[in-house]
Amino acid sequence: MSDRIGHLKHTWVQSHNPSHPALRLQQQQQTEPMFYYFAYGSCMCPVDLKRTFGENTHSYVIGAATLKGYRLGFYRRSALRNCGVLDMVKDPSASVEGVLYRLPWRLSDRLDEREEVPQGGYRQEMVNVSCQGRTYTGVRTYVVVNKLAEELAPNDWYFNVVLRGALTCGLPEQYCWQLFNHMHQLQQRHWVSSVSRVRLVSGN
Repeated sequence: MSDRIGHLKHTWVQSHNPSHPALRLQQQQQTEPMFYYFAYGSCMCPVDLKRTFGENTHSYVIGAATLKGYRLGFYRRSALRNCGVLDMVKDPSASVEGVLYRLPWRLSDRLDEREEVPQGGYRQEMVNVSCQGRTYTGVRTYVVVNKLAEELAPNDWYFNVVLRGALTCGLPEQYCWQLFNHMHQLQQRHWVSSVSRVRLVSGN
């Protein structure tokens, strides 16, 4: 994993130039309605989220956040990506690490569309998360509506974008390792199962 993390990890540099576009964006955010969003899957990666919104999302990141009472699982098959994608299920003994965003309300519908809410893929769920020593209430996140009975492995693209988001936004290193190992084990299990099916069909 060290090579993979080393390749994905990079340092953010924020300009303090008053004329910097980030400052103008911050001033704009102060005048429009906003909402909090907790991302735990591919949306943790601001670069990938930019594809959905059509605008830079790094400035909307508040930081790494923790949601207690849930655990991660790959309980949905994405028809678009043809692989398993992340979901959360309630578990009082567990917690989920993710990224807290403060997004303009004008992006709300596009976020719903990305999460396939109109098609019954995910649904909104309101939660409380901890971030930088503060508790945020009424935070939006998404959970799968019709969950698979067993977890389905992610493909390499989803694997990389989830890990990139976790590393870029500063999730705890131990959690990143756990996430890596969980996804890797699912992929290994899927590979073994696929080989067994091929051998069964071929009669070997």
